[in-house]
Amino acid sequence: MAQQTPVEWLWRWQMDNEFASFEQGVSAYRQAKAMEKEQIKEAYNMGTWNKDEKYKNGEEYYNKTYDK
Repeated sequence: MAQQTPVEWLWRWQMDNEFASFEQGVSAYRQAKAMEKEQIKEAYNMGTWNKDEKYKNGEEYYNKTYDK
């Protein structure tokens, strides 16, 4: 089975939980955002081999790119 993107996971969650409360929806959204962050960090870490890169690691890349 192929890896799900956070968007696909959230869509499936919504389809499976159509009567969920607002709070449950917010919790699922936050979980999807955390999944997205981990995927971005992992992709950055896997895609950089040059030690002269602008960022030390995926965490720093994510924080400086997306946490504005």
